Amino acid sequence: MTPTRMLGAALVAVMMALTLTACATMQAEPEPSLYKRLGGREGIANVVDDFVANLVADARVNARFKGMAVPAVFKLKSNLSDQICDATGGPCSYLGRDMKTAHQGMKVTDAEWSATVENLTKALDKRKVGAKEKSELLGVLGPMKGDIVGQ
Repeated sequence: MTPTRMLGAALVAVMMALTLTACATMQAEPEPSLYKRLGGREGIANVVDDFVANLVADARVNARFKGMAVPAVFKLKSNLSDQICDATGGPCSYLGRDMKTAHQGMKVTDAEWSATVENLTKALDKRKVGAKEKSELLGVLGPMKGDIVGQ
């Protein structure tokens, strides 16, 4: 083997070693939390505003919200935002009542639950939340159904 070929082979070997070392040390960047992918506090607040507006406009569930005083609506939105923020990895702490206690005596039906989920989905769509994030959020909130429906 000529010195030029030996040098070429050595350079190729060094380049391959460097490439493999670089690949081995590169780590995939962790995916941002669902909280961040929803737009953080502001993104969640916007979805919640649209969600509550959808509930108030929906004849299937709006009787539960008619006549709510402004402070009660503010508290509802604040609790919903904190709950979503907390459940999606954000810096918030949900300090409201647990779902079973909050819905005690309300006798929420399966149809009302479905309408509520539809209204949340509509709000997420309006804010152009991605399918993956929408699915993840509904997956986080879905298990609450047992503590809400029929209480």
